[in-house]
Amino acid sequence: MDSIDRNILRELQEDGRLTIQELAHRVGLTPSPCMRRVRQLEQDGVIQGYRAIINPEAVGRSFEVLVSVEVKRDRAAVEAFEAALQDIPDVIEAYRLFGSPGCMLRIAVADLTAYERLWIERLTALSGITEVNSQIVMKRVKEPKGLPVGA
Repeated sequence: MDSIDRNILRELQEDGRLTIQELAHRVGLTPSPCMRRVRQLEQDGVIQGYRAIINPEAVGRSFEVLVSVEVKRDRAAVEAFEAALQDIPDVIEAYRLFGSPGCMLRIAVADLTAYERLWIERLTALSGITEVNSQIVMKRVKEPKGLPVGA
């Protein structure tokens, strides 16, 4: 990966809807080689997809909670827990961690009542869970803007 590829990645992280013509102009290429590079980055799995960034308030999901979860430390319990998370759309991110807590979830729901319902009906009902701790997000200080791709 050279500096042009890195520039392409930077530009596409900033605006994934750029036309090839605009992208090529921004990175100093003509459209044809720019398109070849983008396709190669996609084929190599460097670019894994394109998404719209949605305003949480517009879809009734402005109440965010970071949840630390302890799961029994055995393979079957961890695998069952991780599989069950796939069926809970309110969990928008999930990470298995080293140490304690064993898992961190990011949850987006409408309000405190919706989170309480999720907590009671879904989270604490998952098998293998030994502890659930919730931290309500007061304010997002830094929005995700993509990965730094170097020089």
